[in-house]
Amino acid sequence: MTSKTTVFYATGKRKCSVARTWLKPGSGKITVNNKPLEEFFLVESAKKRALQALELTETLGSVDVTVSVKGGGYAGQAWAMRHGITKALAEFNPEFRAALKKAGYITRDSRVKERKKYGQRAARARFQFSKR
Repeated sequence: MTSKTTVFYATGKRKCSVARTWLKPGSGKITVNNKPLEEFFLVESAKKRALQALELTETLGSVDVTVSVKGGGYAGQAWAMRHGITKALAEFNPEFRAALKKAGYITRDSRVKERKKYGQRAARARFQFSKR
């Protein structure tokens, strides 16, 4: 290979999902776990969520995105993918950072499911108290 293309890497996270994202200039091909985006995300809202950063910066047809996503459900994976694409876009073109930050895409959503405590029914729910 004689032509060297620059690849931008970022990691996006949400809940238990981790999306490793590679972004490079190209034709707009989006691959998630070696499948096209339409095959991987069957729910339309998840597809839209994952592509929000590309639509905001108007780079949807000009960059190729490859994502390896693990953990969680489809919603968490879509959020993690958006976070990873956002971080990669900020590296790709630093001018995008201000718009992405204003939209709230750069900040990681740190809410994670709280663990269940021993002696309880759930994280906060107790067993019902019986006096007799």
